[in-house]
Amino acid sequence: MTVRRRPEDGVATVLAIVLAGLLAVVALVGGAVVALIDAHRRAESAADLAALAGAGALVRGDGACVAAATIAGRNGAELVSCRASGSTLSVVVSVAAPGGLEGLPDLQGRARAGPASSPTGPGGVAPRAPAR
Repeated sequence: MTVRRRPEDGVATVLAIVLAGLLAVVALVGGAVVALIDAHRRAESAADLAALAGAGALVRGDGACVAAATIAGRNGAELVSCRASGSTLSVVVSVAAPGGLEGLPDLQGRARAGPASSPTGPGGVAPRAPAR
């Protein structure tokens, strides 16, 4: 008895291997995107904390940019720029791209902090909220 092979024999196996490879590529790309988003969030958080620490130091009369650089470093970031304008401090920090993505530029976070401003009325006095 002779077995006749049809031309479609084995097509499902090849298709399954191709789909498995495609799924692996999608998973790798998805993991890289998640790592980039995480690194950017870390940069933003480090910038927020550095700006708050620097603004606090600025109000106290201490070295604002030194405080900002210290806090940025403690949060795994590097202070790129620090600028004081009155009692407000603006900072830019950078975080290295995650492992495996070293060819990408550093991710930056920006933040600004200072005392809250309140609207003032005549004579520099803040208006009172209406009674309920």
